[in-house]
Amino acid sequence: MKRSLILVFILFSTIFINGCGNETTINENEASEVIAEFLESNPEFKTASFSYGEIKFKGEKDQEELSKYEVLEENGLIKMELIEGKKRFFSKDSIYIYQISLTEKAASLVISQGKDKAKVKTVFYVLDESKPVNFIKSSNKTAKVTVSLKREGTDFYSFDNSKASNSEFITKTYKLKLKKEAGWVVTGE
Repeated sequence: MKRSLILVFILFSTIFINGCGNETTINENEASEVIAEFLESNPEFKTASFSYGEIKFKGEKDQEELSKYEVLEENGLIKMELIEGKKRFFSKDSIYIYQISLTEKAASLVISQGKDKAKVKTVFYVLDESKPVNFIKSSNKTAKVTVSLKREGTDFYSFDNSKASNSEFITKTYKLKLKKEAGWVVTGE
C-alpha cells in the first residue's frame, strides 16, 4: 500500500512538473502568433507631414492637392471652411482659401501636431498570413523570425510623398526570447 502511494505520488509529481514546466519548443505558427500579438500593441507604420489651418489653393495648379483634402473631409477626418474664393473670369487661376481643422475621427492617425502641421500615419504594416515564416531557433530560449508585413494605406496615404513605396510589403526580422512568466515574447528587431 505504502509502495503504491509512493508510485502514485511520483507519477503525479512527474506529470505536474512536466505540465507546468517552461515549454522551450516553438514552431513557425506559434512564432507567427507571438509576432501578431506584438504588432497589435506595437504597430509598424509610416508617417508623413500634413498641413492644416489656413491654406490657399490656386486654380488648376493645386486642384489635385485640394481633391486630397476633399476626400478627407468626405471621410470625416477634417473640416474645411471656405474663407475666401476669388473666381477670375476667363482665367484658370482662381484662388480659394480654406480654414482646415482636424476632427476627433483623425485622432487615432495623428502622432503629433503643431500650429499648422501634423505628423500623421499614412501606412500600417500588418502580418501577411499567406507568406511563409522564416524561422531560426538560436538556442532553447531564443529564436529569430523573419516575416512579411503587407502594406495597408490609411486615409492619409495620399499625403505620403515617399518614393520608397515601390513594394507592397516589407520583410522584418524579430528576435524572440523565452521568458519564465510570459512564455515566448518579442525582445527586439
